Amino acid sequence: MENTNNVTEFILLGLSQNKKIKNLCFLLFLFCYIGIWLGNVVIMISITCSQLIDQAMYYFLNYLALSDLCYTSTVTPKLVTDLLVKKNTIPFSSCMAQLFAMHFFGGIEILILTVMAYDRYVAICKPLQYMVIMNRGRCHAMVTVCCVGAFLHSFIQCLLTTSLPFCGPNEMDHYFCDVYPLLKLACMDTYRVGVLVVANSGMMGLVTFVVLMWSYIFILYTIRAYPAERRRKALSTCSSHITVVVLFFVPVLFIYIRPATTFPEDKVFALFYTIIAPMFNPLIYTLRNTEMKNALRKVWCQNLLMIG
Repeated sequence: MENTNNVTEFILLGLSQNKKIKNLCFLLFLFCYIGIWLGNVVIMISITCSQLIDQAMYYFLNYLALSDLCYTSTVTPKLVTDLLVKKNTIPFSSCMAQLFAMHFFGGIEILILTVMAYDRYVAICKPLQYMVIMNRGRCHAMVTVCCVGAFLHSFIQCLLTTSLPFCGPNEMDHYFCDVYPLLKLACMDTYRVGVLVVANSGMMGLVTFVVLMWSYIFILYTIRAYPAERRRKALSTCSSHITVVVLFFVPVLFIYIRPATTFPEDKVFALFYTIIAPMFNPLIYTLRNTEMKNALRKVWCQNLLMIG
């Protein structure tokens, strides 16, 4: 079929058409976005300005915070501004740019979380080899691989979507441009494209999630013989990461691992991985981590004393 595109913009139906609900959501998501920026910037400054940056775990956490900021910024600012207007539109080119950026930074986040699980596995299961395996050169290489892998994933998603013909309906029942809602608007049978999308997004999410789970199974198997104090410390180190993984991966898998269909609930689940998880990540990693709390006190208290 010839690829024709008569659509120059899409209409985003958003979360609700009720004005009171929209006003409430505006305040809520504006607060969330400010919290995401404050929390992640504080984490990045605290790690960069302390000795934690020399540890692989916090080196990766620094990049996770940065990817959180970039990821949520591809969606949340437009969502917040759209809640103030009656008709929400997005140009075709901006829609494709948003789709690419969201999957690129989301892909980086997924892969960084996987690398962080590997870091914990090496630290607990191979402690004597940890400094050799997780040297700074290898950490740089891992982050580079995460970025390249995320770029390839996002490029394929965009290539599949931009090849679709859009010639009629342009109302998208979502608050941002994503693959499944766009497939629903295409003027052709999208079954094959849908299978490729599931193979790309769904399998990427599933494979990384399985790798994450296996790492923690090995960790739990290893620490079962530890003394109570060492076991408690190892579990506390991993618990923050497991919480973040569950918050991010469960809604992602719900949406992307199934056949290419859309449900009204998708918008609610999408809020978890676009706004709620990035907002809670700084709290989870600081409130449950003694080293982070010490770094926060050291960096920010010293600065306040110097200013005073």
